Amino acid sequence: MSVMSLLRTLLLDVVPTIQQTAALALGRLANYNDDLAEAVVKCDILPQLVYSLAEQNRFYKKAAAFVLRAVGKHSPQLAQAIVDCGALDTLVICLEDFDPGVKEAAAWALRYIARHNAELSQAVVDAGAVPLLVLCIQEPEIALKRIAASALSDIAKHSPELAQTVVDAGAVAHLAQMLLNPDAKLKHQILSALSQVSKHSVDLAEMVVEAEIFPVVLTCLKDKDEYVKKNASTLIREIAKHTPELSQLVVNAGGVAAVIDCIGSCKGNTRLPGIMMLGYVAAHSENLAMAVIISKGVPQLSVCLSEEPEDHIKAAAAWALGQIGRHTPEHARAVAVTNTLPVLLSLYMSTESSEDLQVKVSA
Repeated sequence: MSVMSLLRTLLLDVVPTIQQTAALALGRLANYNDDLAEAVVKCDILPQLVYSLAEQNRFYKKAAAFVLRAVGKHSPQLAQAIVDCGALDTLVICLEDFDPGVKEAAAWALRYIARHNAELSQAVVDAGAVPLLVLCIQEPEIALKRIAASALSDIAKHSPELAQTVVDAGAVAHLAQMLLNPDAKLKHQILSALSQVSKHSVDLAEMVVEAEIFPVVLTCLKDKDEYVKKNASTLIREIAKHTPELSQLVVNAGGVAAVIDCIGSCKGNTRLPGIMMLGYVAAHSENLAMAVIISKGVPQLSVCLSEEPEDHIKAAAAWALGQIGRHTPEHARAVAVTNTLPVLLSLYMSTESSEDLQVKVSA
């Protein structure tokens, strides 16, 4: 008799603490790797968990939701197995539980199902999770707020339609209001969720802007936490990339100068979304490229080009400088006077430069 079969038997024990301990053991096994998670599915344990999830006390509910989360995280196929055994409806009911720990455990499980692909996210939406996740971000517990924001982010990322579902549930206004929360982990989840909504279309980006994220989001660029900085830059990039009008709005709010300061205050991949954002703004028009020049964006991009060891960051800086310099001779001069051209030439000639970097430099 296998360990899984023994634990399955213990799930049916008359003593509640034995049931909970068995569920926790299953969760830890399933969490370890996908082979053990697969074994949980093959031993037909999921239907028993789902049944008990609706019936049992809060301790068991948390343990059972943990098993579902541990199984679902590994792959779309294992997440689909959870959907197929009817778990979504029960998990959504758990989002309304009186106990915040049960809500949190259910939100984790739903997030790990939704993050794989659009079909699984749609299944989570169809089960009615989104309005309840929006209620969860309004609860006082920070851990619950974090995971609810993260789940909404993972639903919104897959398609404009799924992002629209998150918007229609009123999530954006509530997320925007929490940008001033002192908790760094919560802020980076909120910024991620707003970015995942904004990235899909002009309309969705405008809805995020209308929630009055400026100038508050600019304070996040000065945060001590690197993830908050990076996600704030990403959000501004996802808004600015769509149209000249949205880029102009970012410029008017002081966004370009703030992103340039942010690039100067950090290193490595944290810089990347800010570098890309400057390129997107400059690409839209002569005037917007000039706004980047006036805000001293060119010297900062030149520093990135010289300082950064990673080719993909150098390539992004080279691309952004190209977007600034390509408009008129005046724009080209602004790039040339920073002594960027010899650096670009040496990168182009270097045998160590990646093909992508050489292409960006030559462009």
